[in-house]
Amino acid sequence: MLSFRSTLSSQLAFCLTLLLVCPALAQESSSSTPAELPAKPGRAKQDAAKEAARQAAAEKEDLQKAIAEAGNDRAAMVRNLDAFLKKYPESSQRPQIYRAIVESSIQLRDFPRATEYAERIVALNPEDSSMTVLSIQLLDHYGDALGWRRAVSYCGRVLDLLKRSSPADKSPRLSAEEWQNDRKRDVSSVLLVRGELYRKLNDLSSAQKDFEASYAEQPNGAAAEHLGEIAELKNDLNEALRQYARAFSLDDRGNGVSPQKELRQKIGNVWRLAHRSEDGLGDYLLHAFDETAAAAAPAKPAPNQGLTQPYEFTVREAPDGAPFPLADTKGKVVVLNFWATWCGPCRELEPHFEKVAAHFSGDKDVLFFGLNCDEDESLVAPYLAEERPKTTVLFADGLDRLLSVNAFPTTVILDRAGKVAYRSDGFDPDDIERVLTDAILRVAHPNAGPAPNAAAARP
Repeated sequence: MLSFRSTLSSQLAFCLTLLLVCPALAQESSSSTPAELPAKPGRAKQDAAKEAARQAAAEKEDLQKAIAEAGNDRAAMVRNLDAFLKKYPESSQRPQIYRAIVESSIQLRDFPRATEYAERIVALNPEDSSMTVLSIQLLDHYGDALGWRRAVSYCGRVLDLLKRSSPADKSPRLSAEEWQNDRKRDVSSVLLVRGELYRKLNDLSSAQKDFEASYAEQPNGAAAEHLGEIAELKNDLNEALRQYARAFSLDDRGNGVSPQKELRQKIGNVWRLAHRSEDGLGDYLLHAFDETAAAAAPAKPAPNQGLTQPYEFTVREAPDGAPFPLADTKGKVVVLNFWATWCGPCRELEPHFEKVAAHFSGDKDVLFFGLNCDEDESLVAPYLAEERPKTTVLFADGLDRLLSVNAFPTTVILDRAGKVAYRSDGFDPDDIERVLTDAILRVAHPNAGPAPNAAAARP
């Protein structure tokens, strides 16, 4: 397996151990012998064979001379081998010579030349994963836009090699589980690097897909931070907070660098933009830590997985878990408040939500539910015992996933056909009751004007 996300220096050191040193190259050249002549060739074939033998002997002599004259001088070695390749561009020793030039060029910190010859090796042998990885690293750090595009292509090649790898090829010292974990780590790492390359190329859509795939393969702070930065560029503050908080909870860079201080500053800046102060940020970060830890636990089957319509869902009543088929609400207008116990703004919304629900208590065609989205459901019963909400509380059980709820509180109104007719991510405490009341009236009674008593639910 590859150790892809090492630092450049450790990656290069790893690759250097794979490269042939020059004395070995010289020894291999010395042991080369011309092809044997046919026993009874014709005159033309005999002359051709003699010429081929002469050329092979001259090539061997020139290579030995190039290496001997360079001695321990790496710069001279690169010059001499370069000159040799110009004279013998189709030499059978090319793979070994290319590797020797790569090794010497890295030692000399001549990274453009190292990149050129590493890519030549990849062109000769596309299955050489270690040299492909080295080419990606060199192009990533020292390449231009054209080089980054080639590195993107190489990443695809490595991903394909990983996809085709099999437990049958693993080292006997690795268990099947260890092999699988290593493979997931490597796939995640390659996707992360390719995402970074796409970002350098200003292809944010492709970068986002790779960062999401990297995180899905194996949760990692670097992918989460990149996703947070992209969300912030799009002014999606809730998503930026979610991703930055994930990154803050993961200290997995593996390079001795702790990014928490910088991440803390990013989170604080975005939180203040979204909430005007840092109130509630501590609780949010604690929840993010718990959520990230839960994601690392063995996956449980997702409730209502694969269903595509709200009426198909069977959720549970909170906190006892009694089943609640949403099919029973079909034909009615359903108002959903998605919340979590750790969410301060959710507590603030609840009395406004209850007041609107009380206003419609006489309308049997309008139903109100609170949908709890906590990962740790053990927190729900004590919360409900303390807060005593007046509306029916259900566990979301995947309905938040279906409706793409990524921030709390989120209010959704489903029309009589089960389609989303209104959505609000967050709320304004000064007019939430008026806005929500008017939205419900429009959905429940589209052909009627505002009810005379609608103002009762308004501040």
